[in-house]
Amino acid sequence: MARKVIAAVAVGEKQTELQEFEMPQLSSEEAILRVEIVGVCGTDVSYYSKNQEPRILGHHVVGYIEKIGDVASKKWGFIEGDRVAMEEYIPCGQCEACRTGVYRSCIFTDPRSGGIRYGTIPISLKPSLWGGFSQYMFLHPNTVLHKMAQHVPAVEAALTLPLANGFEWMSIEGGVKPGKVVAIHGPGQQGLACGLAAKAAGAEVIMIGRSSSIRRLELARELGMDYTINISNEDLLSRVNDITGGRMVDIVLDVTSGGTAPVTSSLEIAKKGGTVLLGAYKYETIPEFNSDLIIKNTLTVKGVRGHSYQSVKMATEFIASRQFPLSKLNSHNYRLDQVDLALKTAGGEGEPSPLLVTVTP
Repeated sequence: MARKVIAAVAVGEKQTELQEFEMPQLSSEEAILRVEIVGVCGTDVSYYSKNQEPRILGHHVVGYIEKIGDVASKKWGFIEGDRVAMEEYIPCGQCEACRTGVYRSCIFTDPRSGGIRYGTIPISLKPSLWGGFSQYMFLHPNTVLHKMAQHVPAVEAALTLPLANGFEWMSIEGGVKPGKVVAIHGPGQQGLACGLAAKAAGAEVIMIGRSSSIRRLELARELGMDYTINISNEDLLSRVNDITGGRMVDIVLDVTSGGTAPVTSSLEIAKKGGTVLLGAYKYETIPEFNSDLIIKNTLTVKGVRGHSYQSVKMATEFIASRQFPLSKLNSHNYRLDQVDLALKTAGGEGEPSPLLVTVTP
């Protein structure tokens, strides 16, 4: 095993640099992961855009167990050489959230509450290797890992966490099943992942976007979505009415990154007794919000975030099945010395038409 580790460290606003670190000494409860591939997430772009304490970003990580302590091996059920997908959470395992299976809500893994989470931890906290934009990562005793099938291409394996969110929000939170009609605002990486999860659950899927995302709408059809609506030149309400024969939509999800209009239009296209899922922060209030529509149509409106152990397991099994051409979602793949370009591209400031952007150390 190498003694030195090269990692791309975010050192300032929209700036990373390659730095060298010592390979950590492990206790029996810890491990080292050799990073195979990392998906670039919107959270990475957000941290990259801030001037803050240096840290190694990247948390959509797939890799191989390089070295593992005896206790960790027994507890996790993995040995050296195993291929794994890891979750970003480092839960305490003892609080009420952890005990009830909602460890994504554990305050000890919430950076906003002073907790630790992969891809957000400053390098000042030893052993520094807490992010995926690195040749190797340190694995904390409370790390959550999942087996990744050997036959899966790396760029498809990197979709594990976006797809896990999709299964969490569609199947577990939204109750999507055969016969249901699902509409999704936002054909980006997360929206398409949710569409795939809905299709896997047997639903009919409508993907909604604008002319600015026309290639993504085309990709949605290539991935098996049943209908696409371009609201730049089509009336959403009448188009949904036509598609559904007036029945409207069982489950509507908004994962658009800007503007509040998709929230209000989601309420309008949901059927009576339908469900509206909100999965994207707007960071603004909604003007003229008509709450009467929720009462009139007895709608369920629910906020969704993150994934559970069950939904990640569902995602890894879905990826291993090779049912859909997931590699179509990978738009850009970069080397470790190109992390700046990877982050800029994922944030819409680098190379054109980003979708799933990955880094292969």
